[in-house]
Amino acid sequence: MTEQQQFHYPRLGTYKGQGWDKGSKVKNALWMIVHGTVFTAWWFPRRLRPVVLRMFGATIGKGVVIRHRVRVQWPWYLSIGDDSWIGEGSWLYSAGHITIGSDVCLSQGVFLCAGDHDFKSSDFRPRPGPITIDDGVWVAAEALVLREVKIGTGTVIGGRAIVTKDVPPGSVIRLGSVH
Repeated sequence: MTEQQQFHYPRLGTYKGQGWDKGSKVKNALWMIVHGTVFTAWWFPRRLRPVVLRMFGATIGKGVVIRHRVRVQWPWYLSIGDDSWIGEGSWLYSAGHITIGSDVCLSQGVFLCAGDHDFKSSDFRPRPGPITIDDGVWVAAEALVLREVKIGTGTVIGGRAIVTKDVPPGSVIRLGSVH
């Protein structure tokens, strides 16, 4: 028996890019143009980034700071509370809804990944899922938070930590801890 006969794996040739709710094609195309030309640029004023996100359907509170090189996949699935900071080079992959509370700090290079693919399906179908970050959370540099995760109020996620399940309020998750 060959290795291919023993193991089932997705046939990527059957994947048609369907399953993600990207909004209208026009809105998506306009966002890609704005995102790729001005939104992520270092010279684009950070006070205007929340304004642009609101124009594309995001819910953004007052006092939000979004640094340059922040990537937002689909802003219409993003909500950020008041006085939160999104650090340089972070990626908000909003294939599912991402809700960020107030007074939240996402440090540099944080990746919120609200969608992946079902590797057990024959067509590698998408699996969007929400991410919720409650008030007063600090997600330190280059941490990764995966879909269907809720991080409780006042939690600290250490640099480069990987969060795969819900985190109770007031927790401290360090690099190397399994969560």
